[in-house]
Amino acid sequence: MGLFTNDPLQIICFQSYGTHEHFYCRGRALEDENIDLSRKGLGALLKNTWKRFETDEIPHAKLKITLPDERVLYARSNAEGYFKMEEMVDNLDGLTNSEGWLPYEISYATDFPGKVIQQQNRFPGEMLIPSRSAAFGVISDIDDTIIHTGVASTLKWRLIFNTFLKTAESRSPLEGASEFYHMLHRGHSGTEANPLFYVSNSPWNLYRYLEHFLKVHQFPKGPILLRDFRTMFDRTPKPEKPHKQHEIRNILKTYPHLNFILIGDAGEHDADIYMEVAEEYPGRIKAIYLRSVKHKKKRIRIEGLFNEFKTVPALFVDSSKEAIEHAERSGFIAPGSSVQ
Repeated sequence: MGLFTNDPLQIICFQSYGTHEHFYCRGRALEDENIDLSRKGLGALLKNTWKRFETDEIPHAKLKITLPDERVLYARSNAEGYFKMEEMVDNLDGLTNSEGWLPYEISYATDFPGKVIQQQNRFPGEMLIPSRSAAFGVISDIDDTIIHTGVASTLKWRLIFNTFLKTAESRSPLEGASEFYHMLHRGHSGTEANPLFYVSNSPWNLYRYLEHFLKVHQFPKGPILLRDFRTMFDRTPKPEKPHKQHEIRNILKTYPHLNFILIGDAGEHDADIYMEVAEEYPGRIKAIYLRSVKHKKKRIRIEGLFNEFKTVPALFVDSSKEAIEHAERSGFIAPGSSVQ
């Protein structure tokens, strides 16, 4: 617990999503471990990795949330410094920008004598409220869907190497992924603001790393939904459903008027989860795109599943070009996008 050290305090807000009357925010109160995302070299990368997981959290802190119209809400961090706050608030959509993002400010409402609080105790946060005119939403996996991770590699050694021993700048996005996501964001008219949601099984400790990757490689901005980091000593009940499935269901329930495109990869369990979601929410999933991975047995299994699956269009693609061509034929993106 970080109150006995001299590091300054900070609050990290995770980009979240809500509605015009449902405010939802989450993040973490902790000390600044001075993680330099631009530093290179094995020693610096290992040091950054250690800092991400050996955090000095600020538990049970009262937090003040100030909306753009000066309305004030309050939250409290838990024993690990995480906070999650939901409250019904009227007319939130009147506070958003043209893309649907609602900015807010969060600060410590608890005094910490002798401690320095960064940024004059004013930390920015954002919540997405999709435009009422959005044609659809996109829910995308991250690992091996938009970023090479090696999640399907033997003993996951490549996943470990890529995640912990490479900077966000040096990581390679999958070919054409950023362009495809921007096309989906702009939609058929080319002027839409279709919302994107990024879901990953990575722990919240990697939030800023993944946020930095998406920004550096110019992906459309969207909430990044990660999971709690469980250790062998964790005695809390395990979720009934896998993390990705839980998050996708929450998004679908939050926006019952909106249909979605699901994008993932064939390396883990995306196919099974997406197919179950499509059957559970009939008419809500417009298409499923799964990227191929270099794993023969997994590819054969997914191809067999998709051959029997007729609920929604489901494509197994080797490149973004194939997905773009299908999205154009289906009217998801502007005509002519596939020849750009």
